[in-house]
Amino acid sequence: MENIDFSLVDWSRAQFALTALYHWIFVPLTLGLSFIIAFMETLYVRTGNPEWKRITKFWMSLFGINFAIGIATGIILEFEFGTNWSNYSWFVGDIFGAPLAIEGIMAFFMESTFIAVMFFGWNKVSKKFHLLSTWLVAFGSNLSALWILVANGWMQFPTGMKFNPDTARNEMANFWEVLFSPVAINKFLHTISSGYVLASVFVIGVSAWFLLKNREHLFAKRSIIVASVFGLLTTAFVVLTGDGSARNMAKYQPMKFAAMENLYDGKQNAPLVAIGILKEDKKELSHKKQDFRFMIEIPNMLSYMAFLDANAYVPGIKDIVYGNPEQNIPSYQERTVKGRTAILSLAAYKNAKKAGNDSLAKASLVQFENNYPDFGYGYYYGRNVQELIPSVPLTFYSFRIMVFLGVHFGLLFLVILWLTLKDRIARKRFILYTALWSIPLAYIASELGWIVAEAGRQPWVIQNILPTIAAVSQLKSISVKITFWMFFILFTGLLIAEIRIMLTQIKKGPEELKAVNNSTLPETKS
Repeated sequence: MENIDFSLVDWSRAQFALTALYHWIFVPLTLGLSFIIAFMETLYVRTGNPEWKRITKFWMSLFGINFAIGIATGIILEFEFGTNWSNYSWFVGDIFGAPLAIEGIMAFFMESTFIAVMFFGWNKVSKKFHLLSTWLVAFGSNLSALWILVANGWMQFPTGMKFNPDTARNEMANFWEVLFSPVAINKFLHTISSGYVLASVFVIGVSAWFLLKNREHLFAKRSIIVASVFGLLTTAFVVLTGDGSARNMAKYQPMKFAAMENLYDGKQNAPLVAIGILKEDKKELSHKKQDFRFMIEIPNMLSYMAFLDANAYVPGIKDIVYGNPEQNIPSYQERTVKGRTAILSLAAYKNAKKAGNDSLAKASLVQFENNYPDFGYGYYYGRNVQELIPSVPLTFYSFRIMVFLGVHFGLLFLVILWLTLKDRIARKRFILYTALWSIPLAYIASELGWIVAEAGRQPWVIQNILPTIAAVSQLKSISVKITFWMFFILFTGLLIAEIRIMLTQIKKGPEELKAVNNSTLPETKS
């Protein structure tokens, strides 16, 4: 690994991060708004009130704009696995490709079939069939997220697979272990529920704009009630699944957990830093230790959050890097030796097989399998183990800003629902402006969640098995630089186009009730 082109690695990471971050601007709104629309149309079908149809069609138009642009970035994201990360794709293609294939065959076709009915089936199909189509689009979009997040969860906690030494590929051994991995299931539930919160903030913020402009009061208040109730329920679910994510992280990705909490020295009865400002300790440059300029701690909370035991020992960065025999934690140095042994044993196995030396091949295979859990560390043999530590400030601050924004959204849902039910919301301009400006904050919180998940697990593409430096394609770094800027311009253009189209549609507002009444006449006859 002496000839690593770090420019290629860095630009490949940057390009994938750029695509993923832009793609994630569009996805969460699709996940949440699809269900909000389905709830609104259900109210229309149950009550027969054409005002609910008018409300549904307005939010459906915004959903359609976002859905169309989100598809473009998603397709490019999947292609990058083959172009920029071909070594990774070869190494895990039999496993990683299966969830993505199911997503394409099952969920995508389900969405594309019924989305046509949802948008163009008004007055052409019965109310109940149209409602069913709307619900199926909602479930279909979330099923798409399931399979993609199962694939991502497997990268964070590889399970249900067996390495084939003859092909040098991981092959799926148990599909159900991959699908029902605790990390994959929790990641899916936490991610989609965060999308529901974002969509709720979006609907409330846009509705607040109408009230600030003294327009569409009934439309805005009804939209706020549906979105704030949905937002309150899903905020509680985000908290629940976030708690599960923290325990999974402490168990399967202890370095990410330690970095997220800036825990350098492991502790029993470890406190949780609720608020903190970091400073780099110049005496510990070899491992970038971060001290605190200022912090507020909650006693014992980190131990309880990680292991449901206030007395539990939480390993820190120092424990994981140097090892802690008392806690049965091996050092990175030990793991790099085992990983190097695994790599050399695999090469010896292949050479022995080629030479027809079955006894040596068998012995080499046994040695390889014994050391395979640390296979990825072998790429760092003889290197500075500082490279195995993720960015502490990035994960530390991203996590806390995300949490504080989540608390803000929960309080916003509660306050704005109460004021709307009391019919006092139109006079509370400060709350309305807060709701409006919470829309970009919701997107920031959503992106920060992915930064914690992905930046915090670096340098691993597959935890402990394949590092980033071994996963990239053999390209010229200049090619990746050029495509990075091409994608940056393309995605920025798409984002600007979506915002302009969205703003135009919002300013136009929902269609007039008279037009809605006329369009419902054929339905009432049927």
